[in-house]
Amino acid sequence: MYLTLKHIHVTAVALSFALFALRGVWMLRDSARLQRRWVRIVPHVVDTVLLAAGVSLAVLLRQVPGESAWLTAKLIALALYIGLGSVALKRGRTRGIRAAAWLAALAVFGYIVAVALTKDPLPWTGV
Repeated sequence: MYLTLKHIHVTAVALSFALFALRGVWMLRDSARLQRRWVRIVPHVVDTVLLAAGVSLAVLLRQVPGESAWLTAKLIALALYIGLGSVALKRGRTRGIRAAAWLAALAVFGYIVAVALTKDPLPWTGV
């Protein structure tokens, strides 16, 4: 069960990143593709699968936010990523604000992946 959930989670991470990056590029180019129905639906489905698989893994491994520093860091970073993504793709008033939020969200995404791989809330320390 663990390996299946992990593969689902990792696949959803890759798809989520690819879709967010693509939508960011389309936002910067002011592309009408952002208004396509699938573009408004599929990322939410992928992110729901991603979250469900992540929660299932945490339950299976008995990882509890607050007790597991790395998981707590991931969840805080996830909230920041969602906020920045919202500004980048919807709520930013200017293209410059949206672009800055998009780049910041991509950096936060990278941090989340680094924390997941190292199980360390400060993955750049290498300790």
